[in-house]
Amino acid sequence: MDYALIDADGHYYEPDDCFSRHIEARYKDATIRVDRAEDGLGRVFVGDRRTFMSVMPGDYASAPGALQGLFAGGVADGFAHREVLNARDYPAFTTRAERLTLMDSQSVEATILLPTLGISVERDLEHDVELSYASLRAFNRWLEEDWGYAAQERIFAVPLLSLLDIDHAVAELRRVIDAGARLVHLRPGPVGHRSPADPVNDPFWALCAEAGVPVVFHTSNCGYADLYGTHWSEDPRNPSHLQSPLQWALCNTERPIVDTMIALTLHNLFGRHPDLRILSIENGSSWLRPLLKTVDKAASLGRRGPMIGGRLPAKPSEALTDHLWVVPFPEDDVDDLLDVLGPDHVLFGSDFPHPEGLREPLDYATSLGRQDPTTTRKVLRGNTARLLGIPDRAPAAV
Repeated sequence: MDYALIDADGHYYEPDDCFSRHIEARYKDATIRVDRAEDGLGRVFVGDRRTFMSVMPGDYASAPGALQGLFAGGVADGFAHREVLNARDYPAFTTRAERLTLMDSQSVEATILLPTLGISVERDLEHDVELSYASLRAFNRWLEEDWGYAAQERIFAVPLLSLLDIDHAVAELRRVIDAGARLVHLRPGPVGHRSPADPVNDPFWALCAEAGVPVVFHTSNCGYADLYGTHWSEDPRNPSHLQSPLQWALCNTERPIVDTMIALTLHNLFGRHPDLRILSIENGSSWLRPLLKTVDKAASLGRRGPMIGGRLPAKPSEALTDHLWVVPFPEDDVDDLLDVLGPDHVLFGSDFPHPEGLREPLDYATSLGRQDPTTTRKVLRGNTARLLGIPDRAPAAV
């Protein structure tokens, strides 16, 4: 390959003060906080309650790619921590300058960076609208300070937003766009007992479309342990590392993103906002082919019923595929995804440095062994470059 990669799924590990450093004084004791015990592990609280991510994820993490065998079918012991590390011992996982140096050695020109702790806490905050947005504002200000939204046109950190309250959502969306954000994040699933595509949220979507800012749906704590698990004999208080097999199947894998994509499509979000771009990151891709059949069939069966987002097109599935870009899991069948979605809408993501991702971003290239060079370059570089608005040049050989 005569070009460097552009990674659509990278991560950092947050410091203890990512929510508290810039929080308004009146919310300082109520927002996400980290208490450290004698064992050195940071316990994560909101108020007096432990959060879904009960321990700071960087304190006791498996090495990058450590779980590849599990997802490829070669390991059967679940989240075993074989190669345990503390992210603070690896500055490239926590600090911008060191990450840029590591990216040079990995032949990665640019990367989209997403939270580790940050994507898990919205559900723990949503009982209080004002606290939720104060916390998200504080987190985003920390993000701007430590990573930047387009640092050297190489690191594109993604601010966290929420549709819990539309006025707050639009205000923070305007602020982060003005600060240079190239993408914004929403968690999958309903928020505040509403579909994200409910017309009440149209001011948010209209601003994203007008600004040309794609919206990322990344796997998150979506509250499905409460929505689904409680109806199937499961305890919603189980923290992230103690989720049951049924909770993983019903609450934490495909269901939130599938429900969300169905809602965006059948609530006609793309009919009302034709310039939107939606990215699905770290949600896999095996769900997409059957989902397209589902939305078309549902639109036909429900053609006499209410359509809260307006009249649907003849084939709603085509509206979704026109507006959707997907990052498959490393173990997914990327050839099938390319067949379903086309070569211009598939993105490469390493999930580095998380254990369920790749040991090295370049390892992904073997997944594209059956594809022609033009398609391979689009997936490994060109498609994400266009979404970020950076040149699709060839700055380095791999």
